[in-house]
Amino acid sequence: MPLTDTSIRNSNPTEKPIKMTDGGGLYLLLNPNGSRWWRLDYRYMGKRKTLSMGVYPDVGLKDARSRRDDARKLLASDVDPGENRKSVKASKTASAANSLEVVTREWYAKYSKTWNEDHGDRIIRRFERDIFPWIGGKAIAELTAPELLAAVRKIEDRGALETAHRALGNCGQVFRYAIATGRATRDISADLKGALPPFKSEHFAAITEPKQVGALLRAMDGYTGSEIVRNALLLAPLVFVRPGELRKAEWKDIDLDAGEWRYIVTKTNTPHIVPLSRQAIEILTDLRALSGDGRYVFPGARTNGRPMSDNAILAAMRRMGIEKDEMSGQASGQWRAQFLMKFSVFAPTISNTSLPMR
Repeated sequence: MPLTDTSIRNSNPTEKPIKMTDGGGLYLLLNPNGSRWWRLDYRYMGKRKTLSMGVYPDVGLKDARSRRDDARKLLASDVDPGENRKSVKASKTASAANSLEVVTREWYAKYSKTWNEDHGDRIIRRFERDIFPWIGGKAIAELTAPELLAAVRKIEDRGALETAHRALGNCGQVFRYAIATGRATRDISADLKGALPPFKSEHFAAITEPKQVGALLRAMDGYTGSEIVRNALLLAPLVFVRPGELRKAEWKDIDLDAGEWRYIVTKTNTPHIVPLSRQAIEILTDLRALSGDGRYVFPGARTNGRPMSDNAILAAMRRMGIEKDEMSGQASGQWRAQFLMKFSVFAPTISNTSLPMR
């Protein structure tokens, strides 16, 4: 007689297991401890086998019968339902082991050692914030271009188009790594070329007109704030390095006698030499008296164990009345190119460009 929910609820355990049959090989095994397990007995290739179908009441009578019917359909197709379950489980395990997040973190661990630390941190945070929450758990080989596009469009929708382009490019790197390591067969990010609106980068504001440049240099020379910040302002147009590299400059890298500043470029992780002009050496010589005992040429205001804040230059410019739409502390690269073009006659006397180390 088929089971009912009432008969199951009213059943009481005994000292021995009780088999409560439902039909078609399905039965509920009532154990002495009160647990109730669904079981399915079947024969495959002449052998009697038993398949677990779940625990009651987590799996109700209706669901147990549905699972029984699915198993019998497999038997009708000459498929062992027990072996089929093992195959599906193995496939899910393999998919989880080769998910986009797992492969990405493996790729990151392998290549981040060659990157600048800040660059690597930005990449992994981009994945953790914008990619993993949506598609990180999916098997990388099973991901589709529309699924990847949906994830990067969430970034675009919040107004971060440049980040969306960078995230898509990083995903392409991960897919190509997955191909090389046998976890994927193609880079689906290539199918999304042109799917995002083009991003046009804006140059940081920079003063390049001769009269304005002169006024800017005079303002820097007359700055009355922190002496450390004032010297950073004066040195910036003489070396034309990135703001982060200037404020993180260390005394161990500077040879005043040779007139050289040797350091590793953070963006490209390559060694560089910055020849120091006479004016730059004079500024650095004065700085020796202020920060020569510490690690950094431009130490922070509160401690010499850390470099000057990245907002120090910006705050100084605002104190001098220079607004952010006129000049940015990040504009050294653009200023360098335009300034040297317009003042090429005088440039050799006031600055030397940084050169890659040979």
